[in-house]
Amino acid sequence: MLQKLDVWHKTKLGFLIFGLLELAVAYGWASLAIDRGNLWYYLFALIFLVGALHNSVKLIGVLFHVSRPKR
Repeated sequence: MLQKLDVWHKTKLGFLIFGLLELAVAYGWASLAIDRGNLWYYLFALIFLVGALHNSVKLIGVLFHVSRPKR
């Protein structure tokens, strides 16, 4: 099951869904952090934001991948 999820995560749709999901979770943690002032919430928001950015960069790489001829 986890292997199927890992394979799906490496697709265009997988990067998009995981990126948006992590961005939404980061927004939730950031809202809690601003409301409550807890540093742990800021840390969680930052972790999920980095994950969302990572998935976004991977998605851009997959979308604009130009196959180079082998030498």
